[in-house]
Amino acid sequence: MADLPEDIAALKTALAAAERRADLAERDRDEAVADAAHAKAKASGIEALVAHLTLQIEKLRRELYGTRSERTARLLDQLEMQLEDAEAALSEDELAAEEAAAKTTTVASFERRRRGGRKPFPEHLPRERVVVPGPVACKCCGSDRLRKLGEDVTETLEVIPRQWKVIQTVREKFTCRDCEQITQPPAPFHVTPRGFLGPNLLATILFDKFGQHQPLNRQSERYAREGIDLSLSTLADQVGACAHALRPLHDLIERHVLGAERLHGDDTTVPILAKGKTATGRIWTYVRDDRPFGGPAPPAALFFASRDRTAEHAERHLAGWTGILQADAYSGYGRLYAPDRSPGPLMQALCWSHARRKFFELADIAKSVRRKNAAPISPMALETVQRIDILFAIEREVNGLPAAERLAIRRERSLPLLSDLEVWMRTERARLSRHADVAKAMDYMLTKWESFARFTADGRICLSNNAAERALRGIALGRRSWTFAGSDRGADRCAFMLTMIATARLNDVDPQAWLADVLARIADMPQARLAELLPWNWSATAHHEQAVAA
Repeated sequence: MADLPEDIAALKTALAAAERRADLAERDRDEAVADAAHAKAKASGIEALVAHLTLQIEKLRRELYGTRSERTARLLDQLEMQLEDAEAALSEDELAAEEAAAKTTTVASFERRRRGGRKPFPEHLPRERVVVPGPVACKCCGSDRLRKLGEDVTETLEVIPRQWKVIQTVREKFTCRDCEQITQPPAPFHVTPRGFLGPNLLATILFDKFGQHQPLNRQSERYAREGIDLSLSTLADQVGACAHALRPLHDLIERHVLGAERLHGDDTTVPILAKGKTATGRIWTYVRDDRPFGGPAPPAALFFASRDRTAEHAERHLAGWTGILQADAYSGYGRLYAPDRSPGPLMQALCWSHARRKFFELADIAKSVRRKNAAPISPMALETVQRIDILFAIEREVNGLPAAERLAIRRERSLPLLSDLEVWMRTERARLSRHADVAKAMDYMLTKWESFARFTADGRICLSNNAAERALRGIALGRRSWTFAGSDRGADRCAFMLTMIATARLNDVDPQAWLADVLARIADMPQARLAELLPWNWSATAHHEQAVAA
């Protein structure tokens, strides 16, 4: 206090100088914060750009060279997640930089380079005009003589939460004045006995459970949050009733699948609850897909469930069927290929993707780099992978061609490569110990070479069993959500509904819209016309027109 001047004017001058210094310090601090925010936003922009370009490079590589490894699909998912996080971080840093720059006059606002312009919203979406009230007087002179010159429209995409409604079906009663007979229209059809849920809601429940892997207890909780009391037991009752109503259509799909000349077969694990513990059950699939060789028959998938993986299940599924079975080398299929099988042996066509995977695991350079004590890369495994990839490249060229053309190209281009691969593999195998990992991978192919080479004798055969693996992919992803099937009947019901949903997807049909329309019409559909409801005969356009007319 002793250093302060006693003169009031001097005090004012000192106070003003202190305020100027404080303002300068605050401005310097704001500029430093703005510079740091700008630099952080710029770094986030670079990170997002790198993530975007990395994803595009991987997609282009996959498009040019096909699936280069078993990890490609998973790698693309990871890159997309990285891009998602990077873009979200960039948006946060961009807004923070703008707020910091607004407090200064020297630091420019961060300008984000956006990749491509925003796509216009679809024309079929309804538009709701919200008109902002215009001025009633001129801001300059105050005159009220204003004339409209035009308007600027800013479009914002919005979503309306799910709306519930109760449909009241009124059946009027009439009495005859002559005979006093009472007349009334019949009661409307409900999919479920004493039903009170509409077909669209039933389709939503079915698709959420079996297509989106949302258990019924979670659906019940979600409905309760929306003010609708649908207990778990009620939902389960409706699911069982729907499965019963859809049984005739499922039987038509099963008959169509088992009418194929060639099937893809595979299975995956599914836990099944059994007396307080879970048993490792199986979900089996058989896929009919004639599109690779230009077949006219529509694709379809058939699923079964079992508590174990014994051979009896596959024999029961395919009892009475003969044709080409494309699958892995599962020993349970063995009796299906027996010459004395009735009505005849199946023709075995093994999957090259399974065989390639065994070699790729020994030649995965990227995986070996990540591991500290990884085994050295096997040159023979790498050579085998490269040779097999050439065969797959030829297959991508002939995909969709008629069987005869596919066979001609294979005999011209693939057969010589296949012969060279067999000679080279048998020569190298003779030099290896039977305990070598690459020798085991070679033995897997060489002991069944005829079945692996069968694609060069029949143009209908595919090089891989990917059609069946794709059908099972949803189960592999979804079982983490629903954990296990509650019983054998529950597993069977899951397989039943997967048949319906997977077949709809194979035919590029929205499963939920299709199920809703089928549930609404199946009771009134004559048995002779039931095939009109099959996914490949069902028209989404016609369904939409009927919904609009209603």
